[in-house]
Amino acid sequence: MTNITKSSGNVFADMGLENPQEQLLKARLASLIQDGIEDADWTQAQAAEVLGVKQPDVSNLMRGRLDGFSVERLLNLLTRLGCEVTITVGKQDKSASAIQLQWSGAI
Repeated sequence: MTNITKSSGNVFADMGLENPQEQLLKARLASLIQDGIEDADWTQAQAAEVLGVKQPDVSNLMRGRLDGFSVERLLNLLTRLGCEVTITVGKQDKSASAIQLQWSGAI
């Protein structure tokens, strides 16, 4: 028999990882950056030049290895891609995710 457990909406919380909200936010931001790099059809070296980082950083980002990236650093990379980032802060509704991202720009 298969057991199915309903997700909380945050896989990092479901896995019991530390700072699950931060991990989810970083994953969402990294996904937007990855989309921008792929849409531009850049090599990792080209992306590194545009983003002002080293190629191994782009490699880590593309592979979801985000330990070396703070939320602030990821937001900075989005702005270098031409995105406008808006952060909304409010009381958390228990039925909704605590993270809300709005962006517009080049991606």
